[in-house]
Amino acid sequence: MLNIFRAKRKFQNLEWMQIDMHSHILPSLDDGAATLEDSLQLIQRLSGLGIQKFFFTPHIFEGMYPNTAQSIANAYEKIVLSKYAELAGGYAAEYMVDTYFAGLIQNGEGLITLPNNYVLIEMSYIQESTLIEKAIFDLQVNGYKPILAHPERYVFYHGNVNAIKRLRELGCLLQLNLLSLYGYYGSNEKKAARQLSEKGLVDLVGSDVHHMRHIKALEHWIGKEDLWPYLKQCKLQNQALFDTVDV
Repeated sequence: MLNIFRAKRKFQNLEWMQIDMHSHILPSLDDGAATLEDSLQLIQRLSGLGIQKFFFTPHIFEGMYPNTAQSIANAYEKIVLSKYAELAGGYAAEYMVDTYFAGLIQNGEGLITLPNNYVLIEMSYIQESTLIEKAIFDLQVNGYKPILAHPERYVFYHGNVNAIKRLRELGCLLQLNLLSLYGYYGSNEKKAARQLSEKGLVDLVGSDVHHMRHIKALEHWIGKEDLWPYLKQCKLQNQALFDTVDV
């Protein structure tokens, strides 16, 4: 018997999000899509969920993913030449905060940014970078605007929302992974994601899609539960920051 008292869903998909500003969809660059065919399949399925524009952000991590502006641009060009060109908003990178990254900033080397000089950064999931606060400061001094990727996934912040809040107060925006709200990465990540959302500390959301398993998980859970209610306390900026850019 249908539950006539069940709250009506506002969204059946991700059309409320519109812009995905964090993904690993570009081919043959990191632990994301391996081939162009993989990339196009991921774009097709995400666009089917309501995503209207993509900004692609492959890893840059010295010794593991030594991508460059040229290698990323070459991969992006393959998407621009495909049938999904109208969905391609641009590309940037997800930088690991380490001594290599600190050196890039110190040496004045141009970083690969999202529109309006936003830079996506991350840390190891198990140990906080001793450079994180300095990196946030140095980025801003050099005219960049930092975004910390998936703060809910860092185990050293679990149970310590104030530590994450401090980074935001230092001028770093916070980007949440959609799948964290469903518990895809684990119960602690789910709890942290929902705490950040409830406190209105989430500035941006991203799919962080790497492969088809992520897509299938999103499709499965979106079919069961709308994410939007968890984010009602947040002033999400996906569209405000990135929707005015000409493709």
